[in-house]
This record gives sequence, structure tokens and C-alpha cells, in this order.
Amino acid sequence: MALALTVCGIVVAVVVIGLFVFGLRRRLIQRSGGTFDCSLRWDAPKEGDTTDGKGWAYGVARYNGDRVEWYRVFSYSPRPRRVLERSAIEVAGRRVPDGEEELALLSDAVVLACLHRGTRLELAMSEDALTGFLAWLEAAPPGQRVNVA
Repeated sequence: MALALTVCGIVVAVVVIGLFVFGLRRRLIQRSGGTFDCSLRWDAPKEGDTTDGKGWAYGVARYNGDRVEWYRVFSYSPRPRRVLERSAIEVAGRRVPDGEEELALLSDAVVLACLHRGTRLELAMSEDALTGFLAWLEAAPPGQRVNVA
């Protein structure tokens, strides 16, 4: 009986510590400011293909100079999973989530289709975050190419 209680106590402690580390990591990412909730689908299907809601990962994006660093929410890694450079992002269009995507994304999300160095990707974010993202793209220093559709 004492062994079972000890094991249960250890399991509960590990779960609590794990949740604390998730929260601490997110707090450290957001500490420098310029963050927004953003789901990402890397290697997104081409326009016209069926969207089944698969491939989306929930994350937090952070502006860092001429880059956007994207972190998975459910990860312990202190490094961003993807880094998008402003000069390499081409916006192909925007749309509302459809079908099963509505279940995979936040309720107020808008999907932004992009190309980054030849890779198709989609970013899903709130309307306010989208406005800020597009303003950030268009605010490139003079002489840099910006492709916003």
C-alpha cells in the first residue's frame, strides 16, 4: 500500500512539474513581447485540394527583427520550431477555415496561405494578429522585396 501511494505521489508530482514547465516556457517566450497565437501547417496542400484539417500545429509566434519565430505550444524545446524571414515570405491569399479545419483551429482564426523559400505553408491567427502580421510584412526596410497579395 505504501509503495502504491509513493508511486501515485511521484506520478502526480511529475505531471505538476511538467505543466509548470510548459507554463514557464510560454512565459519566457512571451516575455520579450511581440507574440501572438498562431497555428501553422507546413507543406500545406495546394489551392483547390481538399482541406481535411490535418497537419495543423498550435503554437505561439514571436516577432524578432526581420524574422518571425514560431514555437510549438506543446513542446519543451527553448528554440523555435520554424523561423520565417520577412524577405522570404510571399502571401498567396487568405481564407476562413472550412470543414474539419474549424475544429482544428481557434474559433476566430483566419488562414493565411504563404510561400517561404518555395515551401507552401499556412498560418492561422486571429483577425487582429493578421492585421499586425501584414503590417509587419509591409514595413520592410527600403529596398527589400515584399510580396503581399
